[in-house]
Amino acid sequence: MSAPWLDVLDDTIRACAAHNRPDLAERLRDKRSRQLDPKVRVLVVGEPKQGKSQLVNAMVNAPVCAVGDDVTGTVPTFVQHAETPSAALVRGATLANTPTERFAPHPAPTERIPVPIDQLARQVSTGQGDLVRAEVGIPRALLDSGLVLIDTPGVGDLRPAHTASTFTALLQADAVLMVSDATAELTDSELELLKQVMTSCPNVVVVLTKIDIAAQWRRVVERNRAHLARAGVTAKLIPVSSALRLRAAKTGDKELNAESGFPELMACVQQDILAAADLLARRSVAVTAASAIRQLVVPVREELSARASHRAEDTVAALNEAQRRIDELRRRSARWQVVLADEMADLLSDIEHDLRDRTRRILREVERTFETADPALGWDEFEKWLEDNLTEAATANFAWLLDRSEWVAEKVARSFPVARDDLLPESVFPDDVLDRPAPLDKPLIEKFGLAQKAFTGLKGSYGGVLMFGLATSLAGMPLINAISLGAGALFGGKSILDESDQRLRRRQAAAKAAAARHVDDFFLKFGKDCRDAARHVQRSLRNHFATLAEEMQETLLESARSARRAVQEDTTERERRAREAQRELDRLVNLYQRVQALAGGQAPPLGISA
Repeated sequence: MSAPWLDVLDDTIRACAAHNRPDLAERLRDKRSRQLDPKVRVLVVGEPKQGKSQLVNAMVNAPVCAVGDDVTGTVPTFVQHAETPSAALVRGATLANTPTERFAPHPAPTERIPVPIDQLARQVSTGQGDLVRAEVGIPRALLDSGLVLIDTPGVGDLRPAHTASTFTALLQADAVLMVSDATAELTDSELELLKQVMTSCPNVVVVLTKIDIAAQWRRVVERNRAHLARAGVTAKLIPVSSALRLRAAKTGDKELNAESGFPELMACVQQDILAAADLLARRSVAVTAASAIRQLVVPVREELSARASHRAEDTVAALNEAQRRIDELRRRSARWQVVLADEMADLLSDIEHDLRDRTRRILREVERTFETADPALGWDEFEKWLEDNLTEAATANFAWLLDRSEWVAEKVARSFPVARDDLLPESVFPDDVLDRPAPLDKPLIEKFGLAQKAFTGLKGSYGGVLMFGLATSLAGMPLINAISLGAGALFGGKSILDESDQRLRRRQAAAKAAAARHVDDFFLKFGKDCRDAARHVQRSLRNHFATLAEEMQETLLESARSARRAVQEDTTERERRAREAQRELDRLVNLYQRVQALAGGQAPPLGISA
């Protein structure tokens, strides 16, 4: 006998196909195939530096995820059961940017590369190449029943591609552990993230970490529960300490393990997730099916409304209203494309000017430095200073690009005629932009050794000896005398000093030229990277908003077609089709009520009755 949620999901898929929505049907089929997988995927999400990776390590009592103040995972890490420890990196696939790509039945091919398990954390933290996820297999009783823990990059990190990878993994999750540390209460951004997570996966547990370093963690727990209640989030909150858990596992201290809070967390995972797989499936399916049914109801309800009146004038008015909404959407579509093009052109100009201004300030400082400094002394310190300043300039310039891109996305979203939760894209930023600058080529440093100084001194002294020797010879003195020799010594010393000054100026000029070439190369390379990133942002925003506009237009066109058919039919036909539409609406309402039953009555109402 099939599970109740499977019957509801199959009925919803058939309803989507019957209503000519293959996109929704394909999405539900993808959900169906994932729900039939015996594995239970638990996603660990949260903002950066909240203790997500350490939580996973403590749950499986193994250092499988990268941790540290200077370490950040760049891709999700899948931790699952295996008879022998193993690790692998998965490369080759790209993150989907549009709903069509994200739910494609044939995803891009991947390559699985085995790596030593002790090197996995370093590989994940660097995130080089086209790495999309990491996989770890270890023999643990917790994982033996099919549990898969997925450690995700921090949401809202400097590189927003991390956020995109997290929400992509969320589509595959059966349950979510939302992580926040006990040093502070839940922030507005964390509550917003929690609401977004629950729209895709309602099975959420909030885990409060680092209670070992937060003296007031019990007060934070109570305030967080109040925040969750005010936000309407019905999620269990469990305070834990990963450090105490790992220490207790190492020493076998049961009291310390109980103090860590992990027994409650592990019991929750066992009872509320692993032992409640059918309940999790029902909730997850209910969220997805309810969203699809709400989209199916819109054109049916509008068709029924258009046919409810017995007067053709009312039906014509409905048609005119639908056409007006279509025209308004098209007008707004033309407007947001102009806004996007103009704002991105301004953004490209501004970031290039900002980068040029920052590099010119660095070059002016180089000029001032080598007006007096000798490049032969302290070149290594100068090279480090130059690389640090270029890296700082690149980071600040790219951070500005991120902020402006988010502002552009919000401004374009305001051009749409409706307010929807999915108007803003999850992520539009490319990965791997901030590469380190190429090493600085050291200029040729001329040496001025003792032999060269002696030769220069002899050359300079020759003129002095000859000049004063000839002058003193008129007085009857020999050519070589004390006066001519002293003059030669003075001339030779001056020649050595002059040559030293000239060589110093040549070294300074060579150092300035080398630094200028290096800064110019950096400007060309990073400037192109920023322009490429901006173009990627523009294409991503264009694709995202174009997809939204097409979906809205298709819904409006379906409404207009329904109204147009009502105009063309006579009264009897209108009544017949109205009855059919009512029956179809009743079927959708009944199907939605079954979805509500799966969700325990927590699905939002349709606003109509059967």
